[in-house]
Amino acid sequence: MALYSCSEDKLDDINKNVNDPSEVGSSLIITDVMVNSAFSVVGSDLAFYASTYIEHNVGIFGQMNQAEIRVAQPTSSTTYNNSWGSIYTNLLNLKDIINKCSAGGSEEGNFHTLGIAQILTAYNLGILTDVMGDVPYSEALQPGIIFTPILDSQEAIYTELFTLLDSAITNLQKDSTFGSLGAQDVIYGGDEEKWLKMAYGLKARHTMRLSLKSPDYASVISFANNSFSSASEQCQFDYNGTSSTSPFQQFYDDRDYFGASTSLHNKLVSRNDPRDDIFFIEHPDSSEGILFAPNGEPEQAQGKYAISGITDIMAPTYLLSYHEIEFLKAEAYARLDQLENAKTALKNAITAAFTKVNVGLATADAETYYTDELEPKLTDSDAALEEIMVQKYIAFFEEEAVEAYNDIRRLNAMGEDFIQLDNPLNSTIGFPLRFTYGSDDVTTNVNVRDAYGNGTYVYSENVWWAGGSR
Repeated sequence: MALYSCSEDKLDDINKNVNDPSEVGSSLIITDVMVNSAFSVVGSDLAFYASTYIEHNVGIFGQMNQAEIRVAQPTSSTTYNNSWGSIYTNLLNLKDIINKCSAGGSEEGNFHTLGIAQILTAYNLGILTDVMGDVPYSEALQPGIIFTPILDSQEAIYTELFTLLDSAITNLQKDSTFGSLGAQDVIYGGDEEKWLKMAYGLKARHTMRLSLKSPDYASVISFANNSFSSASEQCQFDYNGTSSTSPFQQFYDDRDYFGASTSLHNKLVSRNDPRDDIFFIEHPDSSEGILFAPNGEPEQAQGKYAISGITDIMAPTYLLSYHEIEFLKAEAYARLDQLENAKTALKNAITAAFTKVNVGLATADAETYYTDELEPKLTDSDAALEEIMVQKYIAFFEEEAVEAYNDIRRLNAMGEDFIQLDNPLNSTIGFPLRFTYGSDDVTTNVNVRDAYGNGTYVYSENVWWAGGSR
């Protein structure tokens, strides 16, 4: 009989579960963050509800109808809880990546992954604070240490946001001792130059967001000029149509809660906009043709009203689009009374919006529309500014609804009622000025619970950058 023994080191190896590693490389974590940011944050309940509030769509059934008629959903802490959780999960994972790739971390010197993680942190944090205002951050993301983090002011969070983007710009331009993310980067394939352009684009977006507090339109233009120069560079997440599908298509397949918006249709018709024939199609279960749902007072019925014609199984999710960059430039130029520059940027933006994959118009269509319908209206910078903002609102249908929601609140706070919304309940019950906190923290964190109250604050309290106090 032979006797065998093994060392304690070998026994330690045997007892390890290789399917549950305690240390995961940043390249694997960041892939999950990118997917989650696109599908569970940008293309999530935040977009669906924003689409209802800003009248890109009309809520004709279920929760979307409740949001449409201002019942329960706008004030409930459960409404955006899934998105709330997804954002904080992303921020926690990104914190882990940043720690790994910073000085003293296990991947010290991995500057490019560090820079991308800082951009994605700024991105998720920006979406969170833009729709919810003051939120936990400086004391958050410490599970098992701090259980009830305080809320940071939106002003402080914006300072952190710009610090993250500036650090990312620095890190992306350093020589890294680690290889490219390559295929683990499901957005840019490891192209650091495009991530650099993304960082500058986010600086342009958030600098414009501060127009009421600290207008700096020259910087908006400067940052935008360092961002995307064509749609091929924009930050988007693509779906393959089989194992992954566009969020709005998934929402339609699962729920069918949206009807075609009368107010959006009227804006297109008044401009002889060719997108009116593309944006709306008859519901497949209807025999009434293209029937538009009245904003704020639709019949609660599925299969009756027309639906979006650009909801497509492979429509990408735009984290930051080229047309948004050109619209930012156009607005900034108009506010600086540089009319010709504003016209050029607007034409670029219109062309990019017309040629989106799920719109499918040609460059020639955009040029004709601009020349015949828009240019005659651009008589001065004030007239140009109003049309720029309406065109941006139209171009953001429907994948960029959250950004359109942010724009409307910013403009209204500045006294610029450029985008007419027709829901009569806006003047009686109110327009949701912000989104509620997630119920996971309303029920467990006294600081969030006190800030939430009964949820009715969403109708009366603007976020800080729109003139509010929190």
